[in-house]
Amino acid sequence: MIIAAAQTKPHNGNIDANINDHLRFIEIAALHGVQLIVFPEMSLTGYERERAVELSFIPDDTRLNVLKELAVLHNMAIIVGAPISISGQLHIGSFIFSPDNTVSIYTKQFLHLGEEIAFSPNVNFNPVIQLAGETISLAICADIVNPLHPGNAAKKRTTLYVASLFYTPGGIAEAYQQLSEYAQTYSMNVLMANYTGTSYNLQSAGQSAFWNSNGALIGKMDEDSGLLIVNNDNANWIAHVSLIV
Repeated sequence: MIIAAAQTKPHNGNIDANINDHLRFIEIAALHGVQLIVFPEMSLTGYERERAVELSFIPDDTRLNVLKELAVLHNMAIIVGAPISISGQLHIGSFIFSPDNTVSIYTKQFLHLGEEIAFSPNVNFNPVIQLAGETISLAICADIVNPLHPGNAAKKRTTLYVASLFYTPGGIAEAYQQLSEYAQTYSMNVLMANYTGTSYNLQSAGQSAFWNSNGALIGKMDEDSGLLIVNNDNANWIAHVSLIV
């Protein structure tokens, strides 16, 4: 299996520009044979809290049909982040576009302090993805701070834990430690996608990364935009970086 973390620099509040960047990253990922790609938290809007209602998506949002089409065309699971309005409540969520032409939604379960002003946590949208022999569970940012989250993923026999983040330089070392520990404790591989650049007037740390099920760091990025591509070659994971300007 070939998977990728997309380390993007958001156009804050500019959905059209962000979608165009997603399309570009996906097309490059397809050239590498990627079967699953994950983007950072709220990748379609940038991390926007006060403008989240204005920028929000609905579950069957037609603006995202092109991503649904690319998932089928490239036989690729595509995971993108957005504020999502469901039944009158606003959530930080991920859209999962699957190669079988279906769309599912994951919603953030544990919020950072201050996010409750705009968003509601929700545990009811928590799909497990079956792809290429892997059982895949998702997380968004503060989800990884609560050990209950990866613990619950492990109960579902998760083999690949996929986290979408917006972490600053001050917090990324702790995220690395936590994700490595989860990988080792629960014997699951971990893929993490973080922003580069600035969002919400905060500098992002970049450093998207992958840990194998022993907790070993197999590959990481610096602060440039691009893809961290990880290939499972007979149970031996190999990573490389493809920079995208």
